[in-house]
Amino acid sequence: MAILILIILAVFLSRNQNQEDTQFITIGLFLSIALLLWIGNVQITRFFDHQFPWLSYGRRRFFFHLVAGILYTLFVINGSYQLFKVLFTSGPPTTEQVIVANVYGLVLFIPTFSIYFSLQFLRHWQETQMEAERFQKESIRSELNSLKNHLDPHFLFNNLNILSSLIDKDPAASQNFLERFASFYRKILHTKSEELITVEEELDFVATYMYLINTRFENNITYQLQISSEAKSRMIPPLTLQMLIENAIKHNLITETKPLHIEICDREDDYVQVSNTICEKPESLREKSGSGLDNIQSRFKYFTTDPVLIERNEDRFIVNVPLLTIEII
Repeated sequence: MAILILIILAVFLSRNQNQEDTQFITIGLFLSIALLLWIGNVQITRFFDHQFPWLSYGRRRFFFHLVAGILYTLFVINGSYQLFKVLFTSGPPTTEQVIVANVYGLVLFIPTFSIYFSLQFLRHWQETQMEAERFQKESIRSELNSLKNHLDPHFLFNNLNILSSLIDKDPAASQNFLERFASFYRKILHTKSEELITVEEELDFVATYMYLINTRFENNITYQLQISSEAKSRMIPPLTLQMLIENAIKHNLITETKPLHIEICDREDDYVQVSNTICEKPESLREKSGSGLDNIQSRFKYFTTDPVLIERNEDRFIVNVPLLTIEII
């Protein structure tokens, strides 16, 4: 697109001005370069905003964006000068002319690019500050909701009932259940102040949660896990996978004849997928709170432009959450 604009301007100038009119040609050259630099830098910014967000790749983004901008500036200066020289003079530029053109071009356009780059950085910094405040509110709400859900009288009552029955039937099992129960709440309190944790840490928390749930539902929930070691080292907001499993348990009937099947696996496109079979509860038994998925989506928006993908077919409910890589600046 940018090269096409340059060619159109060059053809227009060559048809409407004599070759001797160097002043008009020079003005056209500089206007063309300025237009190409503006269009190109907008596209470069959009590309890096998507591929290397400032928050996730701060240091890498700074150097990559700076180098890309300088290289593009040099390419435009040299390409424009070569094209105009061929169209309006008797031959291509000499080495000395190319050097002079690059020196003048850098002197004129590098400061302009620096101002543009600084303004983009300032704009992003302001947006990040606003996003940080919004994310803080979302995180606090998520922590409160999570604690409220897990300190819910029904949740405590069910687990204490299970513990009580195990004490009579199997003291060893009751001791193990009590330790897992205590570990579950320790992990909640430990992670509630963290913005991100590794997938491996989250899976450790999920394993404890699934032990409690399977004890309650008498193993009527099957849990299949296929996560690579590379995916385990990536990061996600805490309680993400646990909340998705909890969401599946809340909205589906779970019986011996209708067990709930949950699968967690990583995909090749840097996503983790959580899917479950569907056997919805009757309307009268459904819980009204439906903010879990909204909360997860809001938290991921703070760290990445990659969306949380939600799908549903006849058999399964599927949620795909992006894996994060955060660079320390």
